[in-house]
Amino acid sequence: MTTLLLTHPACLGHEPGPHHPERPERLAAILAALQDEEFAGLARAEAPLATSEQLTRVHPANYVQAMLGARPQPGEYAMIDGDTILSHGSIEAALRAAGAVVAGVDAVMGGTADTAFAAVRPPGHHATPDIPGGFCIFNNVAIGARHAQARHGVGRVAILDFDVHHGQGTQAVVETDPSLFYGSTHQYPLYPGTGHSNERGIDRNVANVPLRPNSGGAQFRHAWGEIILPQLDRFAPELVIVSAGFDAHKADPLAQLSLDTADFEWISEELLAIADRHAEGRLVSALEGGYDLDALADATAAHVRVLMR
Repeated sequence: MTTLLLTHPACLGHEPGPHHPERPERLAAILAALQDEEFAGLARAEAPLATSEQLTRVHPANYVQAMLGARPQPGEYAMIDGDTILSHGSIEAALRAAGAVVAGVDAVMGGTADTAFAAVRPPGHHATPDIPGGFCIFNNVAIGARHAQARHGVGRVAILDFDVHHGQGTQAVVETDPSLFYGSTHQYPLYPGTGHSNERGIDRNVANVPLRPNSGGAQFRHAWGEIILPQLDRFAPELVIVSAGFDAHKADPLAQLSLDTADFEWISEELLAIADRHAEGRLVSALEGGYDLDALADATAAHVRVLMR
């Protein structure tokens, strides 16, 4: 199986300021882990810049222009909200992050890779079509899903999200369109306060399972195995896209779930099995959260190891 790793040095240039949890060291830790000899078989490519056409399939043109115009001067910062802070390099990083998912879709749909992982930042799943926030500027996975439909004629795309925070931005794109599916486990209560189990979308195309603080692997696996995966199987996606956040790890400082690396390996295997059954193995994954560097590197390596099988 060919797995494509997409990243770009510009993603290290997004500097939200000292002591911010979404720091460049996150990506550096992942890339260091993926230099291990066991990952020598990864195909590797630089993430391109997302185009305005690709971005505006999800975000209105005036939103895109506002974000592109928000680039501060070197050494200065622009605060989007209390959590989302831009430096001079942030907009290029965000364009590369969205472009990586688009390129991953092109690779798996074009047959040059079976699976792809976008090791990028900033993350994207909190960005709604017209509101940035939660560290996110553009919704990378939603842009990839819309690109798959517009460029490759994919009928049904599923986005699966195991980040500890609910991806309200992704859900906002999916919930009114039955050609898309969104499934998420996430801690509740926790930012952004959305993702209740009664949020089911236009055609039961949304499956949310909120988890109480201190929930561990048993609750996580039950939520996916008994609730989300059966609905995903019935949806029968032609392409699987993953919002791969690793901040539900028990070591993570921003939340209170208690997963370990084996749980991330398990869900990666389950999602790849869905892709094998319905989508000819086509799966594109994109980094979202994860803020303990050692846990993030270890869990991401396990995730990519599964994609390479």
